[in-house]
Amino acid sequence: MQQLQVGIFGASGKVGGLLAKEIHKQPYLALSSVFLRQNLNLQLAQILPQETFVTNDVEQFLAHCQLVIDFSSPKALDTLLQVLLLNPLPLVCGTTGLQEQWQALAELSQKVPVLYASNMSLGVAVLNEVVGAVAKNLEHADIEITEIHHRYKKDAPSGTALTLGQTCAHARGVDFKEVCQEHREGVRKEGEIGFTSLRAGDIVGRHTVGFYLDGEYLELSHTATERNIFAKGALEAAKWLSAQKPGLYSIQDIYHS
Repeated sequence: MQQLQVGIFGASGKVGGLLAKEIHKQPYLALSSVFLRQNLNLQLAQILPQETFVTNDVEQFLAHCQLVIDFSSPKALDTLLQVLLLNPLPLVCGTTGLQEQWQALAELSQKVPVLYASNMSLGVAVLNEVVGAVAKNLEHADIEITEIHHRYKKDAPSGTALTLGQTCAHARGVDFKEVCQEHREGVRKEGEIGFTSLRAGDIVGRHTVGFYLDGEYLELSHTATERNIFAKGALEAAKWLSAQKPGLYSIQDIYHS
């Protein structure tokens, strides 16, 4: 079977570096190009295969791959999407903190398959399904979502926490924007979904969704102990996405196929 030529956008980041390190373990994937805004550092240079095309030109980056995996920033993703819309390639996107980028992702997905996931781990995919069922069955429970990450994480709440909250709201048939409470002041309002974000140390990630009733409560948690689970999940997503038709997919679609 011919190897799929993969380009990593944001290779100098934490997950980007792990992608470059993990991809050689995948017999059907090959790292063909990486996009870097700055010069190639020694640590990444030691990981990359000699034949990898390294560039700070987005068009040239895309010309040397068949599928893109993005773990960058919302601003960098804007640049990537502008060029991808003119030169469409399948995209696996794990960048969090998105706002106006959703429209461009949806537009791109009409031309090529696009998979977006705020978290690429299998455990979180399962947790996301479970919390939806619990939210529906415990319809009168107060929902609070707590997430803890390392001190360097920029967005809060995390993209994963927001996805979990959206799943709970959808299961209850309510508008997430109307019930989302990221910064509480005063008494808790009925039906709202609250978020708490903690940033400290080198914590990879922990998400807890709590369902609180009078006299009892249920808490469901996922803890990431190694960051490479996100890289492994993204590579599995890349293999799966390469065989799909144009459309906007989630990580759940992989495990339901």
